[in-house]
Amino acid sequence: MPEQIPTTGDLVKAKAITTDEVEAAVDALLAKPDTGPYPVGGGYLLDLAAAVKAHQPSAAALADPDRPEKFRRTMARTAILLARPVKG
Repeated sequence: MPEQIPTTGDLVKAKAITTDEVEAAVDALLAKPDTGPYPVGGGYLLDLAAAVKAHQPSAAALADPDRPEKFRRTMARTAILLARPVKG
C-alpha cells in the first residue's frame, strides 16, 4: 500500500513546517488568490489556489468580499492545513 502524503497540518505537528511559514502562506494567498506553487518550508511546495479550490467552504469564504478579514484568514489557513504539499 502506498504511503499517504501528509497534510500541511501533519507537517506542522511533525515540526517540518513552522506556524510562521503557514502564516506567510496565508498572507500570500490573501494577497494573490491565484498563487500556485508556494514554498511552505521544509523543502515543501503547496499550490495555494488548488488548496482553496479543494476545500469548498474556504473557496466560498474567500470569494465573498463581504466576509470579515479574520474569517477569511481562518478559512485560508484551514485550506492550507488540510492540503498536501509536495516535496520540491
